[in-house]
Amino acid sequence: MKLSSILKIAALAVPLCLASCRSHKNLETEPTLPTPEQLEHLAFMEKVNGNVQNIQFVTSKLKFSIEYGPQQVSLTGNLKMKRDDVIQLQLMAFGFVEAGRLEFTKDYVLIIDRINKQYIKAPYNYVDFLRNSGINFYTLQALFWNELFMPGKQSVDKSMFESFTTTLDEDDDVVINLEDGKMNYSWLANMQSGRIKMANIAYRDQFKGNTQLNWDYRSFSKMGSKTFPSDMGITLTTPDRELKLGVRLNYLKNESGWETRTKVSDKYREVDVDEILRRFMTL
Repeated sequence: MKLSSILKIAALAVPLCLASCRSHKNLETEPTLPTPEQLEHLAFMEKVNGNVQNIQFVTSKLKFSIEYGPQQVSLTGNLKMKRDDVIQLQLMAFGFVEAGRLEFTKDYVLIIDRINKQYIKAPYNYVDFLRNSGINFYTLQALFWNELFMPGKQSVDKSMFESFTTTLDEDDDVVINLEDGKMNYSWLANMQSGRIKMANIAYRDQFKGNTQLNWDYRSFSKMGSKTFPSDMGITLTTPDRELKLGVRLNYLKNESGWETRTKVSDKYREVDVDEILRRFMTL
């Protein structure tokens, strides 16, 4: 082919190539508009997240109940929480003697039986029902503070909203769901306020059996410009046991200046979870 013919073909092809490139660029940069359903989902998730309390400390008087098999016990005490650091439950016998303490940090779970001078201190994956339920410190914090959570994340922000699904249930509440392998996380939230009414964590294992944690928010109290859960019912179900806890808070405050870590005396004996639970039921 003559050089002049090649140049003519090239000259004709250049505008077509440029048009194609512009068209391809437009396809890449033009965003896909969200559907009305997606916009509704994101708006509701924003409403739920808007209920999060922006405070560092939560303290309160506490009424605590444990039901383990046929045994039941009720105690009073104190709840102290520091955001992203620690959750402490101090349990009292006869109203003035510290009978036990539960302390949850980012690194460990500490359960102390003061009466029998024994304790357990272990990482979360050492405690079967915490490991099987996928529970760590940030999960517990979100449950106590009435918030959404995502495994492996410190908190939930807008960039994570699309990982959740929302479905309107028959009572005009909204079911929020998140699947993660064998784990299923779900929340029931009020459609108007976005406030969470119940949270559920389910772990499915066809060989070892299923584990389920249900966290029911029975009432709320005013705290600042928002509300905070003040009466909670907690049920943990494993293949071989069911443990029920009741947590009722009175006189919610934001006190600071308390010790955020508990030191265990050398006189205390380390035991396993089952023994601690049995001892607590005799308090």
